[in-house]
Amino acid sequence: MAALAQTGATGAENARNEIEGTALKLHALEDRLRALGGVMVAYSGGVDSAFLAATAHRVLGTRMLAVLADSPSLARRDLEQARAFAEGLEMPLRVIQTAELDRPEYQRNDANRCFHCKTELFEGMKTLGAELGFAHIAYGMNADDRRDYRPGQRAAEEHDVLAPLADTGLTKLEIRTLAKAAGYTLWDRPAAPCLSSRVEYGRTVTREVLEQVEHAEESMRQLGFREFRVRHHGELARVEISRSELPRALTMEMCDAISAAVRKAGFQYVALDCTGFRSGSMNEILPSAILPADILTRRRA
Repeated sequence: MAALAQTGATGAENARNEIEGTALKLHALEDRLRALGGVMVAYSGGVDSAFLAATAHRVLGTRMLAVLADSPSLARRDLEQARAFAEGLEMPLRVIQTAELDRPEYQRNDANRCFHCKTELFEGMKTLGAELGFAHIAYGMNADDRRDYRPGQRAAEEHDVLAPLADTGLTKLEIRTLAKAAGYTLWDRPAAPCLSSRVEYGRTVTREVLEQVEHAEESMRQLGFREFRVRHHGELARVEISRSELPRALTMEMCDAISAAVRKAGFQYVALDCTGFRSGSMNEILPSAILPADILTRRRA
């Protein structure tokens, strides 16, 4: 019994330490934003960028601006949710049109696609910042994002874009915890990267391809699934569903419903990935030569 009590006490102490550590990181984030005096935040409506923008708004008021990039790679559902969150907080928001789809190097869809997308965004934000008098740009990279291959981070570095969440050590879980504590309804919203991230490397990204993905994923949502991806492999759609939801998909009736729904988006074949949803699964096929050393170490482990 004494050992059990000791274990319980240790667990409670660890929990308190985690809470205190997260609070300290939040204060560090607030101090960092306050020291900037003003900032534009690259805002997508996902929990990371939304929490960063909301915190900047709370600290800086009208001396911040959330900038939302609208293009064919942004699902209409995500656009409306991002608008609604900003309006609910009365947060300054500017929607700009980005034309990454006009860039041949983006359409080519190699391993650097995200770099070209973020380059388009940050160049547009720099132009807007010069017009409005903002000297700083920040984006929602968190401390966990350094663990995956994300060439957009290189674009941020080249354009001197700040990453306050990562710099203060805030992880995805901590950001969700803080967002929940702040009463933000998006605290548990599944990650929603751009539609192009669903397209297999080497397949040309076009408006039609992105519309296929968007329509197929909306159909999956209508079937009641919450965390999933529809990966575009030409005539084949590979559907990843979170492992917690996968048992519901594994009935003949639901398999038929998924197949019919996704086919309506224009796919000839539909495959259900039995491994389940995992973020960045398209990166699994990338050659080792282009991956950073720390990511290679984790892949081999």
